[in-house]
Amino acid sequence: MSIVARHLSNIKASPTTTISNLAMDLERQGRDIIRMSAGEPDFNTPEHIKQAAIEALERNQTKYPHVNGIVELREAICAKLKRENDLDYGVDQILVTAGGKQAIYNALVASLNPGDEVIIPAPYWVSYPDMVLLNGGVPVIVQTDSDHGFTLTPEALEAAITDNTKWLILNNPNNPSGAVMEESDLKALAQVLRDHPQVWILSDDIYEHIVYDGIRFTTMAQVAPDLYPRTLTMNGFSKAYCMTGWRLGYAAAPRELISAMSKIQSQSTSGVNSISQWAGIAALEGDQSFIAEHNASFVQRRDLALSILNQCNGLHCAPPKGAFYLYVDCKELMGRTTAQGKTLECDEDFSTYLLDSQGVAAVHGAAFGLSPFFRISYATDEASIEAACTRIQAACGSLS
Repeated sequence: MSIVARHLSNIKASPTTTISNLAMDLERQGRDIIRMSAGEPDFNTPEHIKQAAIEALERNQTKYPHVNGIVELREAICAKLKRENDLDYGVDQILVTAGGKQAIYNALVASLNPGDEVIIPAPYWVSYPDMVLLNGGVPVIVQTDSDHGFTLTPEALEAAITDNTKWLILNNPNNPSGAVMEESDLKALAQVLRDHPQVWILSDDIYEHIVYDGIRFTTMAQVAPDLYPRTLTMNGFSKAYCMTGWRLGYAAAPRELISAMSKIQSQSTSGVNSISQWAGIAALEGDQSFIAEHNASFVQRRDLALSILNQCNGLHCAPPKGAFYLYVDCKELMGRTTAQGKTLECDEDFSTYLLDSQGVAAVHGAAFGLSPFFRISYATDEASIEAACTRIQAACGSLS
């Protein structure tokens, strides 16, 4: 009899992590690999944030922290939410987590009963459906399309809601498409949600600060204050603050939900790394000018990648409005044949072909619930972006 629990047969390992690990393994074997698969900014953590961690160490801030997060960080989060999002939360409505992923996972553990449905617009971040399945829920995938900018329409939301719907997950800006739901889009969804009081909203704002072209970010509880009592707003420090390895995120929600999530955390990971938390305070309260500088670089990188990929035979991609990914349409390549005689039947075939023939690690669209596409991250240097996109162009040109 297997030691592995039966319910694990319902889920898979994270495809993005799997592909990134494979790329690193190939590099160690001597292959020339350009990794475009991971959603990690190549910028270093800003100096003032690192210095705050050093000072915390020197003050011996190394004891067990409060499960919900040190009060100073929760106060800083409350101030941030008020200052930037016009949202009022008390420190007892905040839970600091080991990365943004734990905030989402804790919420689902704390709230889902068997059979509860969670609406997830596709394309989606790869972990949402599996986290729902792990906790006995039912992922309800709602397809979006490029004609609507990969955003969920009110009509599609209405059609997906049933008496069993517990959550709607909104990732804005979106990973993998870079789509941004603006204030009017959110208000239109809010109008639907008002008629379904059993549905909670999980607003994943992890890419909040990474928006382009003059777009103003807004979040659901901000544009629809009447939905505040059933909205969880989560965020983190990995993307805008270049703190992926610090493992620091947070959730803001009604007290009953935060209390339940805290109970889960107290019996799993307990309090978050104390040094990271002091660094998080510096991130929220310190100089923010580097974010605009980084975004200006992201725009240059985005436009460089688009200029090459949109010249590729069979590829199409519209400029994303946020995050740092391109979600590239490759449907015209389906049915074509490689020089080795392999017919490309799906986007995973194409991503495998890119890795095998050109050493470019990308993530197939099926991993995000919408095919045929592939995702590349442009959160890396321009030389690597140009080289990778030129290799992709060569790969497309070699198909017959």
